[in-house]
Amino acid sequence: MHKKLLVSAVLATFVLGGCANMSETQKGTAKGAAIGAAGGAVVGAIAGKGKGAAIGAVVGGAAGAVAGNVWTKRQEEQKKQMEEATAGTGVAVTQTEDNRLKLEIPSDISFDVGRADINPNFRTILDTFAKGLVSNPSSNVTIIGHTDSSGSDAINNPLSLNRAASVRDYIVARGVATNRIAIDGRGSHEPVVANDTSANKAKNRRVEIFVAEPAPAPAPATTTN
Repeated sequence: MHKKLLVSAVLATFVLGGCANMSETQKGTAKGAAIGAAGGAVVGAIAGKGKGAAIGAVVGGAAGAVAGNVWTKRQEEQKKQMEEATAGTGVAVTQTEDNRLKLEIPSDISFDVGRADINPNFRTILDTFAKGLVSNPSSNVTIIGHTDSSGSDAINNPLSLNRAASVRDYIVARGVATNRIAIDGRGSHEPVVANDTSANKAKNRRVEIFVAEPAPAPAPATTTN
């Protein structure tokens, strides 16, 4: 049994290591498959003998490939769109470890100090962003507002939430369904840098937008007598 588990672990490592030459879509799928295969091999080895581990690895790999979020061609296209739309603005457009598209928007183009009204420069970015969401209706959005440490929680917490709500309302007005969007305000509790200079405080005053495309649920397993 231990040998079978060792083989499954080696196979999982091989798949993860091979990600270097894969596309972003393949990377996410391969990582999920490797983790699923390792777990499936363990279950298979326990539940059955001989071929049990190998069968478990195949089944587990298939399940793992569709677990969590997936990075799809549509996600990659939207990432490129947003990179072009935000070039030179200071907005960071990235793919997260859990296969979400992330936009990190600094305060100098999003909101004035102490305000939750969207600045004109931010509107053009959100226009492009909303178009991408409308063309990809299976994705969902999380918007999180942040402030620096100036002021109290009584001020910062609702301000950060109101900024996230402003972004939500703006893209909803451009055709994105409200039920696809979750918002949150973290106040000053999640700084990216120390709040020790004016420049650093500006970095902490930001809005983060995450777009996820959940993997489809695996088809129910069929059994035979």
